[in-house]
Amino acid sequence: MSAGGFSKLPNGSVVVALTLPSPSPTGGSVRVIVHAVNRARALTRLRNLGLRAVYLRGNAEPPTPDEISAVLYHPDGLIWRTARDADTELWHPIRALVPSSVRG
Repeated sequence: MSAGGFSKLPNGSVVVALTLPSPSPTGGSVRVIVHAVNRARALTRLRNLGLRAVYLRGNAEPPTPDEISAVLYHPDGLIWRTARDADTELWHPIRALVPSSVRG
């Protein structure tokens, strides 16, 4: 289960933000931001990376304006950082979180 939300942009695309359990052995959680044509496609992008149990129910934690800007300027349109260090940590490309064996 994940907490998150979305924002619809003026061009019709969406930015989805999810707080997920970290796949690392140290635990914690990560904030993942995805830019896509629609919400379903954003979740599909994450599921294709091996994050199978990703769902968006409601809009309790929509992306902040800073998160929207960060993902729009990233070439992949898919970024993450640890949730606990959100104020000081830089955004990372998704390939730094998901093992390459999952990405194919």
